[in-house]
Amino acid sequence: MERLWKKAVCFALAGMTALLLCGCGAMGGAEESKPDLDITNDQRANGKPPLPEKLAVNENGVPVLRVYQVDEEETKEMDLETYLLGVVAGEMKNDWPLEALKAQAILARTFVLKFCTEKESKYQGADISTDIEEAQAYDATGVNERVEQAVGDTRGMVLSYHGELPYAWFHAHSGGATERAVEGLNYEKEEPGYTRVTQGRESARAPEDAREWKAEFTEQELIAAMKKIGVKDIDGISSVDVGKKGESGRAVTLRINGKSVSAPELRLALDSTKLRSTLITDIDVQDGKVIFSGKGYGHGVGMPQWGAYGMAEEGKSAEEIVRYYFNDVTVEKLW
Repeated sequence: MERLWKKAVCFALAGMTALLLCGCGAMGGAEESKPDLDITNDQRANGKPPLPEKLAVNENGVPVLRVYQVDEEETKEMDLETYLLGVVAGEMKNDWPLEALKAQAILARTFVLKFCTEKESKYQGADISTDIEEAQAYDATGVNERVEQAVGDTRGMVLSYHGELPYAWFHAHSGGATERAVEGLNYEKEEPGYTRVTQGRESARAPEDAREWKAEFTEQELIAAMKKIGVKDIDGISSVDVGKKGESGRAVTLRINGKSVSAPELRLALDSTKLRSTLITDIDVQDGKVIFSGKGYGHGVGMPQWGAYGMAEEGKSAEEIVRYYFNDVTVEKLW
């Protein structure tokens, strides 16, 4: 399960450092054409988000992407559904319940289109990349029949919030309850209407160190992390406690020597694979060390992957899963 945890946490990192996602360009092939970008009243009524303006579509109506392959150091052109196979295999283990994989496919497809709507890839000439710090995890070697079925069965399906693409946030394990973006991700804009605090419904199969964990840091590690986030005037650590909490119980701020700092920012600066969440249950400062105890893995916003696993075990469909974790959304088929 280590691969899943690292990739889920990296996605949390990408969500914090590239929260407004990245935009895509388009490279039209011989049989490609630009989509009709005029949004009709019927489309708005049906809740179908528009495709990104920069993307061309192929003869089957599927957007075409220029994907920078980090491992190969080159850009390749592929349709979005083909690219999505590697994303789903990279973000979720390929032997998981099919409905959980399908839920992941819907969110991953939504993420790609949101990404392509808003900013440019940092790789010149590419629309998106396999760089986990920019976009989503990617593992073409992990694609199997289950992944192919999950992507195929959800072909063209995305989340829609009143006719717009939402941020399709997900994480590994909620620790019992999900959180809103402002609290869990230090999201600096107005809270989106589609985030919600709800029970995580994680599977009992989730590893114990995802449910509960301890993380130990030296004073110097904590001081270095604080300097990374702009707190310079600190030489030693005398006290650390939780300040403001979100509705789920996550720390929104931590008080270090009485100074308030952002808990999500500090988590990333310390190492989000060690300080696995901001759902902190205890903090102990002793002998030059700071020991955190907590629950869950990831930022806590949107769909917990182990929650998708648990709901799939209960017989829930992919659409039921994603709609449970996001408020007032619909699943729309764009192609």
